Amino acid sequence: MPYAYAGRLLRLDLSSSEWRVQDIEDSPVEEYLLGAGLAAKIYHDEMDPSRGPLDPESSLILMIGALSGTVLPTSCRLCICGRSPLTGIWNEATVGGYWAAQLRAASYDGLVLTGRAEEPAYIWIADDTIEIRPAGHLWGLDTHETADKIREETDSKTEVACIGPAGENLAGMAAVMFGGKDSRAAGRGGMGAVMGSKNLKAVAVRGSQTPEYHDRKGLLESVREANAFIKENSLGMTQFGTSGGIITTEKVGDLAIQNWRLGSWEKGAPKITGERMAETIVTGNYRCHACPIGCGREIEIKEGPYAGLVGSGPEYETIVGFGPLCLNDDLESIAAMNDLCNRYGLDTISASGTIAFAMEAWEKGLLDVESTGGLDLSWGNTDSMIRLIDMIANREGLGDVLADGTRSAAERLGHNSIEWTVQVKGLELPYHDPRAFTSMALGYATANRGGDHLETMSYWHEYGKEWPDLGYVDPPDMLVSEGKARMVYDFQNFMGVFNGLGLCKFIAKGGVGPQLVADWVNLALGWDWGAQDVLLTGERLFNLKRLINVRWGVSRKDDILPLRMLAHARPSGSAKGNLPHLGKMLYEYYAVRGWSEEGIPTKEKLEELGLSNLD
Repeated sequence: MPYAYAGRLLRLDLSSSEWRVQDIEDSPVEEYLLGAGLAAKIYHDEMDPSRGPLDPESSLILMIGALSGTVLPTSCRLCICGRSPLTGIWNEATVGGYWAAQLRAASYDGLVLTGRAEEPAYIWIADDTIEIRPAGHLWGLDTHETADKIREETDSKTEVACIGPAGENLAGMAAVMFGGKDSRAAGRGGMGAVMGSKNLKAVAVRGSQTPEYHDRKGLLESVREANAFIKENSLGMTQFGTSGGIITTEKVGDLAIQNWRLGSWEKGAPKITGERMAETIVTGNYRCHACPIGCGREIEIKEGPYAGLVGSGPEYETIVGFGPLCLNDDLESIAAMNDLCNRYGLDTISASGTIAFAMEAWEKGLLDVESTGGLDLSWGNTDSMIRLIDMIANREGLGDVLADGTRSAAERLGHNSIEWTVQVKGLELPYHDPRAFTSMALGYATANRGGDHLETMSYWHEYGKEWPDLGYVDPPDMLVSEGKARMVYDFQNFMGVFNGLGLCKFIAKGGVGPQLVADWVNLALGWDWGAQDVLLTGERLFNLKRLINVRWGVSRKDDILPLRMLAHARPSGSAKGNLPHLGKMLYEYYAVRGWSEEGIPTKEKLEELGLSNLD
């Protein structure tokens, strides 16, 4: 048995209800890690590009990282991988919580799922017990109810990954939800719809094993030291969650306002911050496995129209999306929308981005009372926003038009509505403005799953964070485009290993650099890594995912930003008048990556990365 990870993969065909355990050899793990890395390798080797995302034979891969479930800080991550029904390209939806640790405790590193169950089903994994159980009685339940019911049927400590009505109805933005009321979402790209297409309601796990390490004593000592400085560097996130920086975000011109049209929102921003949430509705915080930060918010609303709501509080992206993006400064309503999305199983970024798109379509006369089913979609109308979430999850009326995101909705609504979709490759942008942090323009354009900040995270450095062993100490001017290509390349390579290792990227913000990551790999797995091995592996994985997308026709033509980010500058605020020079950055970026001018990895680069046999 290898150190730290289990070395076993569960392959399950839902059509035949047959399953088998496959041993994972050491060599592919050393090259691709686990998580999204080995998942991408498996998908590349077995994919049929002609199969649609919801084809029963299209694979859905749930893979934990090589260090998931260990004692390392935030070793909690799972990747759900496959072809996105929202974008049509590679997707890895990542999530924390405790599910990954339980799968590791059951001595598995992942599941490869194919086929479609004849009737609704859920998978029950408890050490060596593997069962496909009927789930007809769970179909139609929300994700909180589903988790509670499955725990009643299995074990009170069972960890449940499940879909809600949005996934059952194959909404392109459907999420896979974890943790019950302490909600964590594998939200991006619609992997909940892929589960729904397989008639799979949930995957429930419970394990009893513990990992072994190459150097347990040394690892524990390193963990104690790291936890101390991660906690110190993450106090704001512990106290106020991910939304504690909203005031700063507004001041630097990064806040997404009125479907990205406005430049500042000084009066509204203070009403929706993490600090404001802590003063009013927060009752505590919750954390993922082995997490020293604890950014999750527990909330209770005691007064007003949403009185009685108890659950998990909204994160930064959710607050911005249902807040300033829609000109809504009612914090309690945002919390209610977050709870509703969690229960239905909807990605809050795509859901809020699509509602903002619909509000602009209403403003410009493309939607009216008849087409909305009687809803008034004026900016900030919280009642209509909540009703529209119901309609999207259930594909009801206008909700059916919006359920597959803004790109699809614009194709159906026609006219010039594509001009106010804010998406890349079909994935709605998260709420960091590339007109303020220009490195993110390049990051969004080239991210393998579409409009995604998590593949790059370079805006952290533009904010002022330092990584000396990555070579980034003096933060650049956030508004300039020059010199950003190399920075994006380096950050994408560094961030590329986190999903393969199963670590949360917030620890990088807390001060963890590539050398410490290498040290942990050596102590836990017994390898001989240095900082450059971390970056080289990240580069290998980034290129592998690009190769998958190339099979679906992705090239330079797709590495583009929405028109609003290229041609419409913010009219006010600190980023007023600034636009990223994407064309120049892309030219430099392809050269640094060793790709052709069309954005295709060259044979020389693939040989350098050990990927020449995959071309």
